Amino acid sequence: MAEKNVPPYLRIAAELRRRIADGELAPGDRVPSTRRIAQEWSVALATAAKVLTALRQEGLVEARPRIGTVVAGPGAGDHGRTSPDGPARTSARASSSPSPASAQAHAPDRELTRDRVVRAAVGIADSEGLAALSMRGVAARLGVAAMSPYRYVNSKEDLVFLMADAVLAEAEYPRDAPAGWRSRLELGAHTLWALHRAHPWLAQIGPLTRPLAVPSLIAYSEWMLTALDGHGLDPATMLDLNALIYSYIQGTAVHLERETQAASATGLTDEQWMDSQAAAYGALVASGRFPTFAKVLGSFGDEGYDLRLDAMFELGLTSMLDGLTALMEGPGRARP
Repeated sequence: MAEKNVPPYLRIAAELRRRIADGELAPGDRVPSTRRIAQEWSVALATAAKVLTALRQEGLVEARPRIGTVVAGPGAGDHGRTSPDGPARTSARASSSPSPASAQAHAPDRELTRDRVVRAAVGIADSEGLAALSMRGVAARLGVAAMSPYRYVNSKEDLVFLMADAVLAEAEYPRDAPAGWRSRLELGAHTLWALHRAHPWLAQIGPLTRPLAVPSLIAYSEWMLTALDGHGLDPATMLDLNALIYSYIQGTAVHLERETQAASATGLTDEQWMDSQAAAYGALVASGRFPTFAKVLGSFGDEGYDLRLDAMFELGLTSMLDGLTALMEGPGRARP
């Protein structure tokens, strides 16, 4: 097949396949994101998504939440999609110009459903971020026509709604609630934080002032409000406290998605980026203008300060619940 007749996504996939085969990209290395592919090869995001879908179906790459798409380890291709002829196993040294018949082999072998559309969208958002999500990208990931997902979802906005409900439904709340308001609030907060950890884009779904009316989010509120009920609080205060805790979780988790976006845009991990800022911070510390900042930062020595979101989340949650104690257990209030 003449090079000019090869679809752009196949030519790009062939180049990335070559880099993997030649060892330029080793197992575990990040491969270019859809946005980076679109920029480097001047193609649409949907085309870039088809590139990663083709390599993923071959078992050469795999999506990892909060990291992106990386080169798969040895044998990863053995766990790819299957056909009546057996597992899909494609060598990293395959031809640089796959034939149309090869491309057709990637067609889905199952009937398209709304659930498959939603799960494909969640997969893109988990690995690439919500900004990289598009209906065309979902179609490319599923290996179907660009307009096919619209038979099941009206728009991207509707899709995000369904995605949020699907991942929030992963939360499990025990029938036997922990004794005491604090233990119940802690469990609810930790459950929601874990979901944001698994799906960083979840913090981007909408402002606090425009909550989504999805059953699984109401289930979270039901759990938290039950913990606040029976302590003499008026309804407005109960709802305010529920929103306050939710906002704290969402506000902390938003940095998970932002870090994914920053890593994709710069190609640097958070540690690498901080290393690149060492000279600038050193100059600020040495200026003498910020003595307390210099003293605190200097106390860490050569190892420096490591911002750990999980530890910071725990500190903030503990402080918030400590502050609620007087409100929940003050004079005339019900004890846990």
